[in-house]
Amino acid sequence: MMILQNKKIWSQQIALGVTAVMLSGSYSLAEAADKQIVTENLGDVVVTATRSHKREVDTPAATEVITAQEIRESGSKTAAEVLEKADGVAYGAFGHNGAAMGTMSNEINIRGVDNGTLVLMNGNPISWRGKYDLSAIPADTIERIELVKGSGSVLYGSEAMAGVVNIITKKKAANMVTVGIGSSGQHHYALNVGDDRLVIHGDFSEWKHGVDVSRSDVGTAGHTRTNLNNVKKQSIGISYAITKNLDFLYNHFETESTYDRWLTDVVKPADAAKVGTLFNSRTYETQRHITQLNYHDKKWKASLYWNDGTVESHGPTSWTSALKKTTGTGRFYNTRERNVTYGLDVQRRWQLSPRTKWIGGLSLQRERYQKLYAHSTAKAEDYSRNNWAVFAQLEQKFDDKNTGIFGIRQTWTTGAWRSQNYHNFSASGQWLHKMDKANNLYVNISQSFIMPTFSQMYGATDAGVPNPDLKPQKGVNYEIGWKQNHHNHAWKLALFHMDIADNISAKWISGRSQYTYENEDFRNTGVELACDIKSNNTLSYHWGITWQNPQVKSTKKDYWDRKFGRLQLTGGVTYKKGKLISNLSGSYLCERVQTPSSEHSFETKPYFLTSWHTSYKPDAVQEITLTVNNVLNRHDVISHSASTYYDAPASYMLNYTCKF
Repeated sequence: MMILQNKKIWSQQIALGVTAVMLSGSYSLAEAADKQIVTENLGDVVVTATRSHKREVDTPAATEVITAQEIRESGSKTAAEVLEKADGVAYGAFGHNGAAMGTMSNEINIRGVDNGTLVLMNGNPISWRGKYDLSAIPADTIERIELVKGSGSVLYGSEAMAGVVNIITKKKAANMVTVGIGSSGQHHYALNVGDDRLVIHGDFSEWKHGVDVSRSDVGTAGHTRTNLNNVKKQSIGISYAITKNLDFLYNHFETESTYDRWLTDVVKPADAAKVGTLFNSRTYETQRHITQLNYHDKKWKASLYWNDGTVESHGPTSWTSALKKTTGTGRFYNTRERNVTYGLDVQRRWQLSPRTKWIGGLSLQRERYQKLYAHSTAKAEDYSRNNWAVFAQLEQKFDDKNTGIFGIRQTWTTGAWRSQNYHNFSASGQWLHKMDKANNLYVNISQSFIMPTFSQMYGATDAGVPNPDLKPQKGVNYEIGWKQNHHNHAWKLALFHMDIADNISAKWISGRSQYTYENEDFRNTGVELACDIKSNNTLSYHWGITWQNPQVKSTKKDYWDRKFGRLQLTGGVTYKKGKLISNLSGSYLCERVQTPSSEHSFETKPYFLTSWHTSYKPDAVQEITLTVNNVLNRHDVISHSASTYYDAPASYMLNYTCKF
C-alpha cells in the first residue's frame, strides 16, 4: 500500500514539475534571511547556484561569497569595487570612480566572456539591455554578494552565460552618518537610518577634478587625450519588511560624468585645428529606478519587480574625424534612451522524500526599449517584447555520498517587432560526490544562451549601426571541481571549458567612426585555484590563481585569435589588532592582449589593481577609515578592446563614521 502511495505521489510530482513549471524565477537570496537559517554562518551558504540554500562546499559549481564584513574590511565603496578583484574576474572600465560612458558601462568579465554576466539584486534581474552599472550601488547597502561562475541559464535565463552575480541588500539598518574627503576633489556623504524592519539610506560621492583616462587617434589626421571630470554618483533607497515573509525595496540611482577630448597632435593641416583645442565633450547622465516586492516561505518564492532607466548623452562636437570644423546640426551631440523591464517570478518547492526534491517555476517579463527624441535622434522609436520561461529542477540524493541535480528550461518570446521572436531549450546536469565531511568533488555540464538586445538589432545612437539579423548566442560549459572546507581553511579547484556559438560582439567599422554587432565563435579552457585562511588571530589571507586561454573566431578572422588575459593572480591579507583593521588586496592580470574587431590582437602590459584600507574604531560609535587605491601609482590600461583607457593615479579617501 505504501509503495502504491509513493508511486502516486511520484507521478503527481512529475506532472507538477512539468506543468507547474509555471512557477519560476528569481529565487532571491532573501531566503538567507528566513528564520530557519539565520543562525547558520551565512558566509558559508550559497543560494544562487541551485536556488536552495546549501553550504558552499556542498554546491556543485564554482562559487564565491563576499560578506558584508569582507566588503567593509576591503574599503570598497561600490559593488563594482567589490568584484573588480574577485578570483577569475577581469575588470574593464572607462574611468575612475567607476565612471561609465552612458550605455558603455563597466563590465564584469567572467572567464573571458564580456557579455555573459547576469546581475541580480535579491534574486531579481536588474540588467538593462544586457548592461549594468555596479558602480552606482553603494557598498554600505550590501549584505553579501554571491558570484557563481559557469552557465546559469537553466535557472535564470538569458544573459547568464558565463556567470551570475547576486547582490543581497541589507534588511536591517545601523543608524549612522558618514562624511569623507579625498584627493582630486573627492567627497563622500552617506546616511543610514532604520530598525529591524525599515532601512532608509542615502549616498553621494563625487570625484571633481579631472584625470586623463585615454589616448586615441583621429583617423590619420591627429591624436587626442581624454580628460574625465565631475564624476558624480548619488542614490537613495528604502527597504521595508511588511511581514516576516513579505519585503518591499525601492532604489533610485543617478550618475553623471564628463569626458573632454583635447587635441594633442595635428598630423595634417586642417582648417584652424591646433594642439590644445577641444575636439569634443560628452556628458553622460543616467537615472535608474529599481522596485521589488518579494515573498518567501518554506515552499514558495514570488517576486514582482520593475526596473526603469533613462540614459542621456550630450555635448559639443568641435571637429570632425578629418579635423574639419563642424557646422550646422553636427556641432551638438545629444541622444536619449529609456529601458524598462518588469515582470513576475514565482517558484514552488516540493520535498518528495528525504532524498528527492523538486523545484518548478514560471518567469514572465515585459521588456521595452525606447529611442527618445533628441538633437541627434530625429526619429523616436519604441520596441518591446514578452519573455516567457518555464523550468524544472530535480535534486536526487542517491546515497550518502552521491547527489545529482538535473534541470531544464524552455524560453520563448512573443510580441516582438517584425515577429523576431526566439525560443530556446536548455538543460543542465550536476553531480556532487562527498569524499568526507570536508572534501567534495563535483561535475557540472550546463547549456546557456543570450538573446540579442533591441539596441544591438535596431541601433542605440548615430554611432551604432543596427544589425536586425543577429542570431542568439548559445554555449555549453563543462566543469569539474574540488572543494575543501576544513576549520578555517577553504580550498577550491575548478577545471573548465566553454564553447559559445554566435557570440554577440561589438565590431568597429574602420573609417566611419561607427560600430555594429556581429556573431562570432568563442572558446576558453582554464583552471582556477583559490585558498581562504580565515583566522580569529591577527592575520587572515586569501589568494587565487586563474589560467585560461580565451579565443574568438569570426568571418573577418577565419582563425582563433587571442582575447583578454591568460593569467590572473588575486590575493589579500587582513591584519586585525584591537581597534585597528588593515587590508591590502590586489588583482594582477598578465599575458594580456587587446582585441580589435578585424585586426589581429596585440599584446598590452599587465594591469595590477591594488587597494589598501585601514579602519580605526576609538569607541563603539565612531570609526575612521583611510582607503588608498592604485597603491603603486601604476599607469595601467584597464580596457580590453582596441580602445585604450587607463586606471586613475594613486588616490586616497578619508571617511569618518558616527553611529547614533
